[in-house]
Amino acid sequence: MVREPKARHGRREVRRLWVLADPAVNAYAGSSGEHGVAWPHLGQVCRVERERVFVRRGQVAGVEVEVSYAITSAPPERADAATLLRGPRGHWGIENRSHWVRDVTFDEDRCQIRSGAAPEALAACRNLVVALLRRAGDENVAAALRAHAARPRLAVALVLSGGKR
Repeated sequence: MVREPKARHGRREVRRLWVLADPAVNAYAGSSGEHGVAWPHLGQVCRVERERVFVRRGQVAGVEVEVSYAITSAPPERADAATLLRGPRGHWGIENRSHWVRDVTFDEDRCQIRSGAAPEALAACRNLVVALLRRAGDENVAAALRAHAARPRLAVALVLSGGKR
């Protein structure tokens, strides 16, 4: 079990992780509900408990406990308990970074293109723009978009170079 305390945004969070990495025991986690039929490549089964204590004006305002489960193909030699505990946070960091740029910078939610293949094509173009800008070293996508809008030749050069400066 690994504990990782965090204190942010008016709450303290403690995350606890239990890992089961015994192949003989994990073999009972069968596919399609069949016991005894081992899942191929099942490395570890995890239970994550998040306990949040909400604090307002120095007083405990509430407690919330959330439990989730995960499976991974990574064996204990490649992914110890601390690595497994960081995994979901890293995943959501990537998700939030990508979706926040698309939602806020590109205002994607208010886009009125909704039929046929156009929404997917436009989303692919937005993702390409973000990837090119990040590959070129731009941290602030909104500022980079403004800079390239003011200098069309720079935008063309970025596309032709594949984001390498």
